[in-house]
Amino acid sequence: MTRIIAGELGGRRLAVPGKGTRPTTDRVREALFSRLDHSDALHGARVLDLFAGSGALGLEALSRGAASAVLVEASSGAARILQQNVRDLGVGARAQAVREKAAAYLGRAPGPFDLVVIDPPYDLPAAEVDAVLAALPAVLAPDALVILEGSTRASAPTWPEALDAYDTKDYGETRLHYAEVRPAEALG
Repeated sequence: MTRIIAGELGGRRLAVPGKGTRPTTDRVREALFSRLDHSDALHGARVLDLFAGSGALGLEALSRGAASAVLVEASSGAARILQQNVRDLGVGARAQAVREKAAAYLGRAPGPFDLVVIDPPYDLPAAEVDAVLAALPAVLAPDALVILEGSTRASAPTWPEALDAYDTKDYGETRLHYAEVRPAEALG
């Protein structure tokens, strides 16, 4: 069972796709969102959830004070579940479910986003993940945070020059990579 952990929607259950996705565990989501709450990164944030699956990350952000969330998922089955979760939680005015590949969406995304959470399939080739990361700077707010979830067995992502990777945390098989927009004066 996947559920919203805290905030206005805390305790509400989320439908999850039957196959093809790997939901972020409650333990990892709690650690991630505790950190974001502590740094006050959620209040009023515009959130982009790429490879959204059930939408657990973006919907958790909404529950904890984000102003809006765009939830992007390419799989038709997962996108239907995602749309159902947005409807069932009654957050359609603040959440938009989009069925599209992440890289394609970034090419037309309205932005800017204050927080981007990226949870690609663990078997997605590193080059595809890096292509998504390379497209991110165009849609980020000047003080945006980016969190990439991956396997502890995967190679480190290739961050674009506009992003400064500042931390990595492991939770069992899961690794969270944290990055922020590099100040303009630091760019070469």
